[in-house]
Amino acid sequence: MMSQYDPAQGKGYGWRMRLGMLLPSSNPVAEPELIRFLPDGVSLHTTRLKLAGSTREDLLGMTEGVEQAVKLLTDAGVDRLVFNCTAVSTFDPAMGEALRERMEFTGGKPATSTSDAIVAALAALAPRKVALVTPYIDAVVERETGFLEHFGYEVVHKVGLGLAEGKAMASVEPGQWYREGMACAGTGADLVFLSCTAIRVFDVIAGLERDLGLPVLTSNQAMLWWCLRGAGLQDRIPALGGLLA
Repeated sequence: MMSQYDPAQGKGYGWRMRLGMLLPSSNPVAEPELIRFLPDGVSLHTTRLKLAGSTREDLLGMTEGVEQAVKLLTDAGVDRLVFNCTAVSTFDPAMGEALRERMEFTGGKPATSTSDAIVAALAALAPRKVALVTPYIDAVVERETGFLEHFGYEVVHKVGLGLAEGKAMASVEPGQWYREGMACAGTGADLVFLSCTAIRVFDVIAGLERDLGLPVLTSNQAMLWWCLRGAGLQDRIPALGGLLA
């Protein structure tokens, strides 16, 4: 499943899909987590945009270099583009569409954002009440809560660890995210959303779903699912929970 190159078949890297990802500069997690679980024949190619904080100016500043980053990725012959940052793409309900339109106009390829993937995954899983668990500072948690409520979901429980940049977010052990997820039991939520592309949660998704008895959504999981399905690839990845199983 994990092989990206098959010389016996004369197939190079990304022979089914080359995914081009725009990533916050301080995020050390998304690439290694995703690469572990990419289906056979899917390759990941990334470029970075400056984001090493969580102020309004930091978050909106990341969007300024989108066109140049897309041009760099299209030089690599990518098939699809994704702006992979939850805090930026959920900044307001219109941000995901605006980013998608800019990427598609510049790159001439299908594009998406993390927020697009989150909205699509929530529609597929059909919860009514959501528990939101994040590493974020309060202002980002409140914006993301408003984003989810805009799309019709009641946020019945929310957690933010008060972390402002990607390296600190990445330093949180997976076990803490498992415990934060388990603490959502009894809140009335019918889905737990572990939000942020810079947190190490792939190894806890399946166990948390089993032990909590609820679907678990994460930013990178939703993004991978949405990009695969958008490309017509139906691969199942049970280790990443019910969404991909």
